[in-house]
Amino acid sequence: MSTTTTICVAVRFFAAARAAAGTDGETLTVAPGTTVQALIDELASRTPELSRVLARCSYLCDGVAVRNPGMALLNAQTIDVLPPFAGG
Repeated sequence: MSTTTTICVAVRFFAAARAAAGTDGETLTVAPGTTVQALIDELASRTPELSRVLARCSYLCDGVAVRNPGMALLNAQTIDVLPPFAGG
């Protein structure tokens, strides 16, 4: 039985989050047990602008809204970073 020491998570940025991140997406390697919140905190530590945008975003994990940021990430999941959209 093998033990996974890291997992890979795809992060996709949209709209203002894309502009603040300077990319439309990336793949991150994190430790097993890393939560959605820990991933957000890691991303937010990069720049003040990205931190400001991420504080207002909502998140999807494999297309499903993240209601519990304490949820542990699994290998090969995709996190979508969605800033608030104008309009109605």
